Amino acid sequence: MHSNPALGVFFHWLGGLASGSFYVPYKGVQRWSWETYWLVGGFFSWILAPWILASIMTSDLIAVLKEAPAENLTWCYIFGALWGLGGLTFGLTMRYLGMSLGMAVALGYCAAFGTLMPPIFRGDFVPKVLHTASGQTILIGIVVCLAGIGAAGLAGMSKEKEMSAEKKKEAIREFDLKKGILVATFSGIMSACFSYGLAAGDPIKEITLRHGTTQLWQGLPVLVVVLLGGFTTNFIWCMILNRRNGTGYEYFSPTVKETSADGSVKRVPAPRLRNLLFCALAGTTWYMQFFFYSMGETQMGDYKFSSWTLHMASIIIFSTLWGIALHEWRGASGRTLRLVILSLALLVGSTVVVGYGNYLAG
Repeated sequence: MHSNPALGVFFHWLGGLASGSFYVPYKGVQRWSWETYWLVGGFFSWILAPWILASIMTSDLIAVLKEAPAENLTWCYIFGALWGLGGLTFGLTMRYLGMSLGMAVALGYCAAFGTLMPPIFRGDFVPKVLHTASGQTILIGIVVCLAGIGAAGLAGMSKEKEMSAEKKKEAIREFDLKKGILVATFSGIMSACFSYGLAAGDPIKEITLRHGTTQLWQGLPVLVVVLLGGFTTNFIWCMILNRRNGTGYEYFSPTVKETSADGSVKRVPAPRLRNLLFCALAGTTWYMQFFFYSMGETQMGDYKFSSWTLHMASIIIFSTLWGIALHEWRGASGRTLRLVILSLALLVGSTVVVGYGNYLAG
């Protein structure tokens, strides 16, 4: 199979840009609760976009899924559902550890487990990774990536220390290191299940190639199944929140309840069309991270497991750049800014090292 690691790294960077940017349109949603706009956007992320693009870009999508082994379809769906649990608990990680430390710990686990477990399960880790120059180079890239994630966490912790006492108290009001580490570990490992779901879909990729799908789009049918599992988990949770918070009516009502400062409740108009458009943009942008991920994976040859490291590094790179653009680091000390620059340098460097390791295999 023809591979082009440089092109693969570029596709993964595009995926990281999409992942680091998708939440921005949600800021335009007005007067909808989180669970409402998250599920509406998720319908585009996990159902509409995967089916539409897979139907357009691949051959005989329905026939391919019918021909796929039931065992592989089941595991793709299960790993997708488990990944959904990781995503839902990611928010708890932020509450207990703060944005910086929480993201560093959770994504560190996610990067390590999501990258290394698939080749270990396949029995490729020792012969293809430890005993080859290309595999060893990729491992160095993974270590550099984890160092970059750690530097990002240190930068965030440094920023938190520089905050005023009032803001710091507000930011870490629920700080709990022990509970936070446990939740971050669970979130990171569960989030890595997305990588396992893609690996479980390898036979589906072979079937779609036999049906005439080009190499570049072979991962799209797998995304349809994995994301259906993710939709299931998120749908159940959002429905629970809609019921608990009494917000289920927001999907269909032109007005929403708003509590005034004096405690009185009144009805105010909700811009449903505007909200729907922003949710559609956010949800579709979210999906594009894995659309480009699946393209990048096809270019990484025998070491496609390294795609997960590239994905994690790219997400943090572009999330950090968005933070700089939105002035989240304004007023930070020189030490903090140097840690931010170090983090970006290490993460960019890790993508270069991993890409070079794949190039050596070619």
